[in-house]
Amino acid sequence: QVQLVESGGGLVQAGGSLRLSCAASGSIRRINHMGWYRQAPGKPRDLVARIISGGSTNYADSVKGRFTISRDALNTVDLQMNNLKPEDSAVYYCNALLEVGDITRPYEYWGQGTQVTVSS
Repeated sequence: QVQLVESGGGLVQAGGSLRLSCAASGSIRRINHMGWYRQAPGKPRDLVARIISGGSTNYADSVKGRFTISRDALNTVDLQMNNLKPEDSAVYYCNALLEVGDITRPYEYWGQGTQVTVSS
């Protein structure tokens, strides 16, 4: 059973910082990519940042220069969010494309989501 367990999030004033962390557990053979999406009320779920297995990263234009994604050797991905803005308020979801157990094709997994609220 694969799980993505998120931590971090909360309420912060504009200009402040938060750090999100996501730990993947289970019979994971390979992490193809791992990252974060966010969804505000009435809006679609959009990619925030992602780190690929080779180490390259993708960021949404709206967070470039403010957010940094990193991954350690223990299947954990962190998202450092600086200079937060009210428009960053959303539920943030951890996402991963994983090869698990003996299954050769990768599958997509999601965390439960964590709320980030930025007050003006």
